[in-house]
Amino acid sequence: MSESCNQNCNSCSDDCADRKTDLFEKPHELSCIKKVIGIVSGKGGVGKSLVTSMLAVTMNRRGHNAAILDADVTGPSIPKVFGVTDKIRGGELGAYPVKSDSGIDIMSVNLFLENDTDPVVWRGPIISNTVKQFWTDIIWDNVDFMFIDMPPGTGDVPLTVFQSIKMDGIIIVASPQDLVSMIVSKAVKMAKMMNVPIIGLVENMAYFKCPGCEQEYKIFGDSHIDEIAQKYNLDVLARIPIDPKLAAACDKGAIELFDGIWFDHIAKILEKNGGKTMKIAVASEDEMVTEHFGHCVNFNIFEAENNQIIKSQSIANPGHKPGFLPNFLNDMGVNVIISGGMGQGAIDIFNEKGIEVITGASGNAAVAANSYLQGQLISTGSVCHEHQHHDECGGH
Repeated sequence: MSESCNQNCNSCSDDCADRKTDLFEKPHELSCIKKVIGIVSGKGGVGKSLVTSMLAVTMNRRGHNAAILDADVTGPSIPKVFGVTDKIRGGELGAYPVKSDSGIDIMSVNLFLENDTDPVVWRGPIISNTVKQFWTDIIWDNVDFMFIDMPPGTGDVPLTVFQSIKMDGIIIVASPQDLVSMIVSKAVKMAKMMNVPIIGLVENMAYFKCPGCEQEYKIFGDSHIDEIAQKYNLDVLARIPIDPKLAAACDKGAIELFDGIWFDHIAKILEKNGGKTMKIAVASEDEMVTEHFGHCVNFNIFEAENNQIIKSQSIANPGHKPGFLPNFLNDMGVNVIISGGMGQGAIDIFNEKGIEVITGASGNAAVAANSYLQGQLISTGSVCHEHQHHDECGGH
């Protein structure tokens, strides 16, 4: 290590023994955290903290030890909705989160403030370091599911969380407005840049159900969530109504008493795989792996959980425009691309998108995908150099 080392391996080209290959921060040595799920949004005011709270309550009701790390430092509402007023206390070994009435572990900057209404007037680096300390310095004891209430947007603090805390997946929260397409797109693209799996979308304030006639009214207009979900090949996990009872529960600090099953579907997904899913695209000619990426007629897309294929579909190749296919497959949420051969240009673009490239495959597409999941398919690094589709293979 050089005497001038600033410990920032991202900006360093030296190959030294002290170089960090894993830049994620480690939790406290006494912590035990099994799954970490981030709750994000492209803008504020869509109900991200509400979704975080209700997910933690739902998992707690199902017998799991749930925790909330409130990373929304300048807008910390989690203690309020849970009615938590105790302050953080530390001991010789470290500090522990505060427990809610039902036993949910909560860590928030408001638990350090003398008055809950005191503003957090801090600059970005201080806020970012505070969030990291919530992860590294707090003793999280036997947590099955930790939910991180992320700050809105795509700025410094969300970036710090993505780079510092290894997450098993994220859930994106949106509302039914025309602006949703742009908002969700920003969050989706940031998650892909950070190579974080997206579990799905939750639409808050989706409708209002009249208590008298049970008719549903779309207060904020028609929903666009299905369109954006289809665009990025994501699942709509839940639609949360405008419910005065939910608002009252939050105001009273009694969110743990909410009545509803909106999050049961998400809970089952998290219980099954902790939010980890994988999408494998096999460049194909019908059901067979294509010899050259530039020859592919269709893509066989396989969605896997726990190394098992649970869903498959065939999508026609949308075209051979230079640079198009890597972006197209990235927007679909593809994590791995399998082909016989591929041009170096395409390989480089896929790698920039965080998509793993496996070349040298042959035979049935489904068999190739299964072989990859079982660790039996290793890339040969086969690069297309001199054949009639060289430009196509290298330019996708």
